[in-house]
Amino acid sequence: MENHEGRPLWVTMTLVGLTLAMTVTFVLLGNWQMRRLTWKLDLIEQVDTRLAEEAIAAPLHADKDDAYLRINTIGVFDHDAYALIQAVTELGPGFWLMTPLVTENGILWVNRGFVPTKRASNKEWTRPAAQQSVTGLLRISVPDGTLLQKNDPEENLWYSADIDALSAARDYELFLPYYIDSFHAGAITDYPRGGMTRVRFKNNHLQYALTWYAMAALLLGAVLYLLWKRDE
Repeated sequence: MENHEGRPLWVTMTLVGLTLAMTVTFVLLGNWQMRRLTWKLDLIEQVDTRLAEEAIAAPLHADKDDAYLRINTIGVFDHDAYALIQAVTELGPGFWLMTPLVTENGILWVNRGFVPTKRASNKEWTRPAAQQSVTGLLRISVPDGTLLQKNDPEENLWYSADIDALSAARDYELFLPYYIDSFHAGAITDYPRGGMTRVRFKNNHLQYALTWYAMAALLLGAVLYLLWKRDE
């Protein structure tokens, strides 16, 4: 059997079936993005709440669900074992100064803050001695490096805070599995400049969901058009 335009019925029905399948797929993708939107909004609310809470004692263990907790610990910095992690901030290009803090529970790596490139080259930053109280945000280890640049422990080149690799490179056996982004300590003009953690979460899930739903609506319209033209 053929329609009035000479196109076999099976061709029309195949097109209708494929279009309906794609419509359902797009709706499901839109629903997934809506679930992601709910998750992201809950995460933002949770982090905002954590940022307003009082600091707690540094835990022995942490995972991604503990990110951005305000924590506090006491220890002595091992300044000779520092590492510089390449960074670009609102103050320009430079490095995050990662320094191990010797605590009663082992080594806890501390991102003491940002150091501009020139100061980093000349090692121009403060080195507080004796026991220090450190307060900041709990951050989760970032293994390997970035998408474009990989950490090179042998050359002491770092592009992410990979706690396992940093500790292995310094022969630390007992260390905590996360690090602290410390708040700024000392004079406002001192380096490293702490307290520069950017707590921002990209949230385009609603936009993506509406896009998938719009595509589903267009495809559904195409199905109705095909059926209408066949029945003319």
